[in-house]
Amino acid sequence: MRQQLIRSTVLAVTLAILITMTPVAFAIWHATVHGKGTVAKWLENGTPTATSVRLVLIVVALGAVALGVGVLVAIRQAHRMSRPITLLAERAERLGAGESRIQPINSGIAELDQVSEVLSRSAQRLTKSLASERDFAADASHQLRTPLTALLMRLEEIAATDDLEVAQEEASIAMDQVERLTKVVDDLMARTRRGGDESKATVSLDSVIAALQREWQPAFEQARRSVRVHGERGLVVQAKPVDLSQVLSTLLENSLAHGRGTVDVHARRSGPSVVVEVSDQGEGVPSSIAPHIFERSVTTTGTGLGLALARDLAESNGGRLELIQAQPAIFALFLSESDA
Repeated sequence: MRQQLIRSTVLAVTLAILITMTPVAFAIWHATVHGKGTVAKWLENGTPTATSVRLVLIVVALGAVALGVGVLVAIRQAHRMSRPITLLAERAERLGAGESRIQPINSGIAELDQVSEVLSRSAQRLTKSLASERDFAADASHQLRTPLTALLMRLEEIAATDDLEVAQEEASIAMDQVERLTKVVDDLMARTRRGGDESKATVSLDSVIAALQREWQPAFEQARRSVRVHGERGLVVQAKPVDLSQVLSTLLENSLAHGRGTVDVHARRSGPSVVVEVSDQGEGVPSSIAPHIFERSVTTTGTGLGLALARDLAESNGGRLELIQAQPAIFALFLSESDA
């Protein structure tokens, strides 16, 4: 902007000098060299005083013209520089109001264009940050809802029974679920501190599936359904226990809500990977939804976060979650087998 102002000032002064001095210099030169023209007649016929007065009046008139031209140039240059500043102020106000799409301006003024670029990048970073916070809040609420639901079912079982042994067993399972809930909270807090950078961990697949089978047994029994676990035993996979439990819980919860009949959980090796397939005897996933089943907010009922979050958790542990068959639905969780 400083260079623009310098250029504008130099241009205005140069125009004023040219307009003022050029006609006078030319008239004097023409009169002295060729002895012709109005100035030459003034010098021959008039007194020096009258000639000087006339020349001063001419210079004043030319100065007034030069001043007018300079003002016009200054107004034009000021308008040229004030418009980008106004646009920049409008964009800053829109950014403050929460608008995320701020296009940079191209004014030709380096300083203003640089500020505009900074505003545009700030808007993009702000949008990313807000989206990340919204996703985290939604993911956290969903991750906490599943163990809380399972815990509530256990407490209902305790409240409904008069058998001390059953109550003690259910209380033991409820305490395990509280511990799992605590781990979920700790995991969420650790994720925010590390920015999602997770360290590798290993877990016994049998222990996770057995714990989930115990958790979901009352809900499936209430729905007069069952969970059948089969396949290879003794598999150890690279995954965090909390994340693996959350992924499989989401699949069981979806099957309970949308499926029918027995839920099959089948574990097997497939090359260097371990595959856990979860299926039931329901109608499966509608063909219109199947290609987008893992997108957020794509669901027939509920929040639409479960499968999207489950896939994110699988990928954060180096695995992947896929719908390998839509009707009936078969979900496959692929994980790396641990050497341990």
